Amino acid sequence: MCGIIGVLQSQNSKISPELSKQLTDSLFKLSESRGKEAAGISIKTKQNIYTFKQAIPATRLIKSKQYQENFKEATADNPPLSIIGHSRLVTDGLQTNNDNNQPVIKSDDVIVHNGIIVNTKPLWNYFSDLKRDYDVDTEIILSLIQKNLQENRSIDSAVSKTFNLLEGAASIAVLIKELPKLIIATNTGSIYTCTGINNDIFIFASEKYILKELASNKFKGILNADSIKQVKAGLGQIIDLNDLQITKFQFQDHVNQGALEEIKEKRFTVTEEIVSTINNNENLLKYNENLDLKRCTRCILPETFPGIKFDSNGACNICNNFKKKPLLSLEKLKQEVAPYRNKSCRPDVLVAFSGGRDSAYGLHYIKKVLKMNPIAYTYDWGMVTDLARRNQARICGKLGIEHIIVSADIKKKREYIRKNVSAWLKRPNLGTVPLFMAGDKQFFYYANRLMKQNDIDLMIFCENSRLEKTSFKTGFCGVDEGNKRWVDMTTTQKAKLATYYAKEFIKNPAYINASLFDTLFAFFSTYLMKHDYVFLYKYIDWDEEKIISTLIDGYNWETSLDTKSTWRIGDGTAPFYNYIYHTLAGFTENDTFRSNQIREGMITREQALNFIKDDNRPRYDSFKWYTDQISIDTVKAINIINSAPKIYQN
Repeated sequence: MCGIIGVLQSQNSKISPELSKQLTDSLFKLSESRGKEAAGISIKTKQNIYTFKQAIPATRLIKSKQYQENFKEATADNPPLSIIGHSRLVTDGLQTNNDNNQPVIKSDDVIVHNGIIVNTKPLWNYFSDLKRDYDVDTEIILSLIQKNLQENRSIDSAVSKTFNLLEGAASIAVLIKELPKLIIATNTGSIYTCTGINNDIFIFASEKYILKELASNKFKGILNADSIKQVKAGLGQIIDLNDLQITKFQFQDHVNQGALEEIKEKRFTVTEEIVSTINNNENLLKYNENLDLKRCTRCILPETFPGIKFDSNGACNICNNFKKKPLLSLEKLKQEVAPYRNKSCRPDVLVAFSGGRDSAYGLHYIKKVLKMNPIAYTYDWGMVTDLARRNQARICGKLGIEHIIVSADIKKKREYIRKNVSAWLKRPNLGTVPLFMAGDKQFFYYANRLMKQNDIDLMIFCENSRLEKTSFKTGFCGVDEGNKRWVDMTTTQKAKLATYYAKEFIKNPAYINASLFDTLFAFFSTYLMKHDYVFLYKYIDWDEEKIISTLIDGYNWETSLDTKSTWRIGDGTAPFYNYIYHTLAGFTENDTFRSNQIREGMITREQALNFIKDDNRPRYDSFKWYTDQISIDTVKAINIINSAPKIYQN
């Protein structure tokens, strides 16, 4: 999730301090896409470990005077030299407390960590002799390693025992002050290493592409591009700082099973700490589960659905025009992916991974059933919730899958959302609601780029395209998608959509703000770029009960406390826009989802009507999280939405 980097020079290295700094700076720049909220570095010499970190992006850190002075001072000693760095995407522990930023320091030892540990609370509770100083989850990893070392375990045994206690994702680099060694280890495979041509330098990073970029271009005469290797999930390396000799080790299952079961019984997820905010503001969210709307007699779509028409029997045109398409079959899927399989066990498929139920199960299926070697990919644009991130860590950690997160400038992205939501509140309009989500559409652009960077020709998209059709969003813009998916819209439909937004921008100039170019980029990424992906659920059956039981039983997948639904619970925008749709139009995307289930023969109409009573219930905690993240007054937003013109009469 974050980016970790390292540069090691042997005792006989001829690499100059200036060149070490250039190499470290380049690693930082290339790793910044994995996290821009904080950055830091530790440099171990023969006598000391120097650490410098700040809550700023890596590109700003390396330009700072203090960083340059610290680097010069630390590298004044002769080799051996060991440098580890970190570009942070904040998950646990606010970056405003610099102790939470990485490298994390504990008793003069330091660690950098990429991933999320989801069982930190039960671990701290169980090991009550350990002292917790910070909020960041990384601290528990270093504390356990130190505890194991104090029990006279070898360093490989100490690390192995620690990983066997962790739940979640972890790729780490550790410098123990008293040991002339660097330890790297991973349970996801998100570490790649590279050596120098003269074997006097060793570097590592979270992505293969980063090392390829350096070894093939700027440092071509120093680094050996052919030496780039992945540290596979479940493996670690101990690098001697004097001669860079590498000792590899595999995690061994030597944990006391009784202790492990006791820790699991004391499971404590972050959501269990959340207490619903009961106050007068919560009561401002209006919800009428018995709106007097005419609905289709076959599905449950209401009369307010864009373009809907009812026949003499009360059935809607969408149901009358529906033709069930058979699944393409598992055998067809295996034939489709066969040409892309990599016999050398290198990654052979990129998988879109939101952390939601469909993509989480999809990743499980691709790894366990298709027996492929996926890289999971997430575009974090500031609205990926902590719950989604924890679930991503659970799945990738358990499956041993490399997870690449491309992190946007989250502060800037949230400011863009704030500007567009503020513009919408000035002139509420159902057609312009999708502008709130424009910032996540660059997902497609970075997906295509990652495929090139990792020499992968196949991407599997785990969107449930049969059931998750939400054509009403473009329907409110006057564009009828028909039975097509958004990716298959015609040129005329795309032009009509662009014209609609252009007119709305003229009517409401508040939309012409700093987010405009980001919105245009989103339109390009969604409607003009090539989307040559395989859609998993066109081939395999979507069985909600099986999916949820597999995730919860097999991976301890986490659900949300403020809804019974398991759909969209990792998407920070959904509670906000669905409240708008239900308040102004009397339905949400849940109504379309349940209607599609009816047409597919999965549930009855009566079941669907009962489901949406809970599905559409406002989620105040999640609503407030969203408005807080984008700095919008929650009460003001609710009042404006409640008083906006409805397209129905009740």
